[in-house]
Amino acid sequence: MDTIRAAKFPFLREAKEFVDSQHIEMADLITSENLLPARKRGIQRVLEALDKGMVEYRPLMNDYDRLMEVMSYPYARMLVSQVDDRYLTKRYALGEAVRMNQNLNDEKRNMTTLLTVSGELGVEALGNDTGIVRMKFTDFLMLAGRLKSKEWKLINNDVRSGMVHLPAEKFNRLVQNAFQDKIESELPLMIPDEFVPHVKRDVEMVRTALVSAKAAMSPTGGKDMDVKFLPPCIKHLVQMSNQGLNLPHSGRFALVSFFNTMGLDYDGIIRIFSESPDFDESKSEYQIKHITGDLTGRDGYTPPECKTMKTNGLCFNPDRICESETMNHPLTYYRRKMWMDEQDRKKSEGGKPPEGQTGGQ
Repeated sequence: MDTIRAAKFPFLREAKEFVDSQHIEMADLITSENLLPARKRGIQRVLEALDKGMVEYRPLMNDYDRLMEVMSYPYARMLVSQVDDRYLTKRYALGEAVRMNQNLNDEKRNMTTLLTVSGELGVEALGNDTGIVRMKFTDFLMLAGRLKSKEWKLINNDVRSGMVHLPAEKFNRLVQNAFQDKIESELPLMIPDEFVPHVKRDVEMVRTALVSAKAAMSPTGGKDMDVKFLPPCIKHLVQMSNQGLNLPHSGRFALVSFFNTMGLDYDGIIRIFSESPDFDESKSEYQIKHITGDLTGRDGYTPPECKTMKTNGLCFNPDRICESETMNHPLTYYRRKMWMDEQDRKKSEGGKPPEGQTGGQ
């Protein structure tokens, strides 16, 4: 049994065999003092994924270190499952998948490991000592579809007899996507009720970190949305809706996706459309919930960038912020204007005399 490989890829059957050989039960992971390092490492896995987008490397000096690394993986999954937040699940899945990709790249001359990992993730492939991997073009299309750079277009790759020939490093990037999808599809796990009290403190630690991470990632910096920072295009679309003017589908999509990303829930978004004189909620509900992801259980759509807004005829009354060279997205506009307002406020406060003093003598 390769215990190093089991620790680097703790989702493999080999990892389960390693744990079974030590006669460890799930209850032991939750309660045993001997497995406290595994629980601490499990927390660390989640927090690193949340904060850095990657589970960081940990030295695996001996079989004890490797066992703790293997056991930390199911514990991390338990914590993510107990929080059961879509953003956390996706962020955790990405963090684990990026770590796996780096581990595969470290093993790039070990074709056996690469094909073992990809095979257990459902990605069939063939490889040889030259470092070239062959995979079905259908699998390539499925896994490369979300990668936008030109190098991932099928036409820009070596395709022969229905197989795509790739360098190992490039193949590993696709395996990363497969692993990320696997984790997202498996979580949340059902945790036995008797285990829940034992993990409560660690779950609360993750929840606290999640609140901070969401605030940092939010376009509003974790604050409530302020209409004075809205870009001209969004303001104009809102005005059109309020006046009962017919919004094109692209305009409705832009409004809903923008406000959803800004943190408004369904009630907040529907309230914007309800200002229209001919508002009919029954006609709007499905469209809104589809765009926000409430119908599908997935993340909502990303708002269109400035280039798309211009193409769709939705760029209205651009101001000097819009016309700056670095402006490419309505969300960027909001952040920029919010930052400018904060700088103006600081300058204004800095120009005031200290409390209790006036400008005269």
